[in-house]
Amino acid sequence: MTATNTATGTGVPPAGLGKHEMAALVARDIPQGSFVNLGIGQPTLVADHLPADSGVVLHTENGMLNMGPAAEEDEIDPDLTNAGKVPVTELPGAAYFHHADSFAMMRGGHLDICVLGAFQVSGRGDLANWHTGAPDAIPAVGGAMDLAIGAKKVFVMMTLFAKDGSPKLVPECTYPLTGLGCVDRVYTDLAVFDITPEGVEVTRTFGITVDELAERLDVPLLTA
Repeated sequence: MTATNTATGTGVPPAGLGKHEMAALVARDIPQGSFVNLGIGQPTLVADHLPADSGVVLHTENGMLNMGPAAEEDEIDPDLTNAGKVPVTELPGAAYFHHADSFAMMRGGHLDICVLGAFQVSGRGDLANWHTGAPDAIPAVGGAMDLAIGAKKVFVMMTLFAKDGSPKLVPECTYPLTGLGCVDRVYTDLAVFDITPEGVEVTRTFGITVDELAERLDVPLLTA
């Protein structure tokens, strides 16, 4: 990774982390041997950054365990995709099963971590990631509600600010909710936040200081 923690004083690119740097950061924080689901969109990039010896077993909503990184060129099999219909590879010991069994794993507390994208996360850990409320948007919650409530830990991977400059880490979600108080950690291009009983704690920053973050966010920030 090219970015470093601003707390060290070593400096980082002003733009913060790119999506692959964010994915690598998430991958590095997943404990060995975990069972993990990666949500549609940017979270799927985490699969490309997991070490071969991590022992992490990736679960897909559409019915697969031990998914590998994204498929390229002659590896592509149109019948082998993740839940976002992106062609993927399989690792030794991969297993396939009915959609209903996949959801039973999600709802039954068998996943250690899920990594989801988000439109908004509140300071209490509420998650909104399936609909913006726009009249022309197509609602598609999929299995997000099941993952948000069923996984033992929920990591969110998103940009900290929307295209219009509005923050996605907010005091209260204004978009339709996916789950209440379910988010444990938020990875963004500018900082990593832990959602704790005491509040939102900044654990790492990239290209910005905690004071600068505090000026741009309406959520009170704690530091480790």
